[in-house]
Amino acid sequence: MRVRKVLLRVAVAVSVAGMLVGCAAAEPERSRDTAEVAAESVAAPEETEAAEVEETPSAEPTAEPSPTPAVEVKTVTVTQTIAFKRTTVKDATLTEGTRKVRTKGVAGVRTLTYEVTYSGGQETGRKLLRQVVTKQPVTEVTAVGTKKKAPAQQCDPNYSGCVPIASDVDCAGGGGNGPAYVSGPIRVIGSDIYDLDRDNDGIACE
Repeated sequence: MRVRKVLLRVAVAVSVAGMLVGCAAAEPERSRDTAEVAAESVAAPEETEAAEVEETPSAEPTAEPSPTPAVEVKTVTVTQTIAFKRTTVKDATLTEGTRKVRTKGVAGVRTLTYEVTYSGGQETGRKLLRQVVTKQPVTEVTAVGTKKKAPAQQCDPNYSGCVPIASDVDCAGGGGNGPAYVSGPIRVIGSDIYDLDRDNDGIACE
């Protein structure tokens, strides 16, 4: 009975030793398979990630914003011409229809001050600050004659020098009673109808 127990123990020991040897031989293979699987599992995400990066479209370059133009404000002064007015006055010393400038017209000057805004060198705004008349205009005055013209005197063609045509003509300063008079000397070139050449020498009213 004791011998059987000993043999049974030996058999169990041998069996256990065989199992241990088998496990030891299989362990390297199992370890290798585990390492390869781990390496493959690590490499797989990298390949997937690389593929995704290649499929992503490249982004378009962003345009740079345009520079803001410089803004400048200046005070600008300009002048304007003020036209002068014209007026007329009556003048009895001038013959009717005659015009004469008594006062010459002079233009005035107006000064305007602006606040001007420039953007990028170009004018973009203008605001009037003030305006002042720096020179008053002078009104031009023209005199217009109202004096009646004397009637044109008609001369007798028988005399050289104007002897008026009238009912009678006498030499001025003589004893005749007119109604018309003439101052000599007068040359008689035709008929002495007024009897002005008393000595018949061709010269009247000597």
